[in-house]
Amino acid sequence: MSEYGKPNSPPPKTKPKKPKVSYIIDCMHQYTYVWLKHGKSFWFYPTRIEKGEVSGYRWDGKNGYFMDLMKNL
Repeated sequence: MSEYGKPNSPPPKTKPKKPKVSYIIDCMHQYTYVWLKHGKSFWFYPTRIEKGEVSGYRWDGKNGYFMDLMKNL
């Protein structure tokens, strides 16, 4: 995977167990499985963290596309 920007390979095929505690800062520039409050979950490759927002690439099963996540999700 490239250190910055869009990942150049797909995420792992298996979904990990949900951790009790995790910090997004520890997940920068690597695939991370995200569980949102409303029940949706997906693979995410974070590339930028700012106050209340994380930006990166969400995997849709075939490609990664850029998106922002807000802290209240």
